[in-house]
Amino acid sequence: MKKLVLAVVTAAAVLGAALIPSGPPVVAATSGFGSAVSAIKQLSWQTNSSVNALAVSGNTVFAGGLFTRIRQPGKPAGQGEAARTYIAAFNRTTGAPTAFAPKLNGAVWSIATSPDGNWVVIGGDFTTVNGLPRKHIAMFSVVTGKLVAAWDPAVNYRVKALGIFGNSVFLGGSFGTVDGKVRNRLAAVRLIQGDLLPWNPNADDDVYAIDLSDNGTRVFVGGPFTKVNGKDHYSLAMLNNTTGAAFSFPAAAAIPKPTLKCTTRVKDIDTLGDKVFVANGGDGGGCYDGVLAADVPTGKLLWKNNCLGATEAIKAIGNWVYKGSHAHNCSDSGAFGDGTGTHYLLVESGINGKLGPWYPNTDANQASTTKVGPLAMASGGNDLWVGGDFLHVNGKIQQGLTRFTNAPGGAAPAVPKAPALSSTLANQVTVSFRDVYDLDNISLTYNVFRGATNIGSYKLNTYYWEPRKTITLVDKGVKSGQTVSYHIEVHDGRNIMKGPAFSVKVR
Repeated sequence: MKKLVLAVVTAAAVLGAALIPSGPPVVAATSGFGSAVSAIKQLSWQTNSSVNALAVSGNTVFAGGLFTRIRQPGKPAGQGEAARTYIAAFNRTTGAPTAFAPKLNGAVWSIATSPDGNWVVIGGDFTTVNGLPRKHIAMFSVVTGKLVAAWDPAVNYRVKALGIFGNSVFLGGSFGTVDGKVRNRLAAVRLIQGDLLPWNPNADDDVYAIDLSDNGTRVFVGGPFTKVNGKDHYSLAMLNNTTGAAFSFPAAAAIPKPTLKCTTRVKDIDTLGDKVFVANGGDGGGCYDGVLAADVPTGKLLWKNNCLGATEAIKAIGNWVYKGSHAHNCSDSGAFGDGTGTHYLLVESGINGKLGPWYPNTDANQASTTKVGPLAMASGGNDLWVGGDFLHVNGKIQQGLTRFTNAPGGAAPAVPKAPALSSTLANQVTVSFRDVYDLDNISLTYNVFRGATNIGSYKLNTYYWEPRKTITLVDKGVKSGQTVSYHIEVHDGRNIMKGPAFSVKVR
């Protein structure tokens, strides 16, 4: 029977607590993980080079990039491969490829699917598809996988970004003309007919990202441009979907203008509900690399996360914003600092931008042209697909493409070590143990057992980059001369990890 339990947290815990972001902790759901998807990598095929773009339509995921072959899960390069030239499609449920296999003569940099699920549009460097002329843009039927024969806008250079709403396809990139008409880096064509629309915002430099508000009336564009329609709009603008005129967008002022020491530009944009999320990557030490959130109707800034390490891709799911970056210092946001490694995959709260409970990881292929890790993200609502130039995910072979889902279970906490025990006073034992971490939970419950009796429970917030905490309790429910055994069990809401037992003789 438990008589008295006293808990003491050591100085290591105080240091760790300083790193915990402010605000209430995220408690694991009954699924066993704290955000929308778990940190467990699910089976999916791989690619032999970078995936630059992803999009979802129903139960199909389209991936485009620099790859020319795909291969089976877990296989090293050269084994279990099939040909796919710069574009492929995969089953969302199984991760296996579909029969969709067009032949392109150049890389794909952007993909968008129509809201009705019928069409998929791709953009990039290619000029032929299945031997037919297609100048940097092409459309396929999602149902049949066939190229739409009569849809052939002619763009004179790379299409880097795409967005679709209603009967309009918005495109951005490095081009200067569409169908022979001047369209500097931004244009729109009709989805069904493919003919050029009057929309002409006229950006003065490349466009990297496009997304539309849920009602389609606002088109968000980002890139290294400084002007749109001849007016100052550095790297980010919110445009009318019909006229191309820019709306007031106060949040854009949160992106610093270029200096001799820092040039930052928008890399990705994702909208969800009444929020738009914007990812940036900068050149120069301490240059802005983070994510900001803005209110769609007003354009006002809601929050800004200043993690260092360029953010290449983002995807909002529910109240979470998943990010692919090479983050190495988030101390300005109350999290890890330099020296803890590169955190290629993270999640932020869509409400306040604080880091949340999701810490899988990739690497970055240093032989690739980009060398940054994740480059693209997409979701069907209950999963997250990630593409990039990586070679491994969670330490296992998985090149170019991976996926995470909301399948119950999630990552289990690490197995706790045996507690340290001492008995220097009669009828009592001092029990000390170290906390552990979980890759998709922050809040963990620690139960201390004397034999089969739970003598103490502690709910602690733990982050894997912080110094491990030591928790100490005094058990006065023992008698002198007894030999008693203790062990620790850690619970994340679904998974329970039991540590080894250790015994001591009571003084």
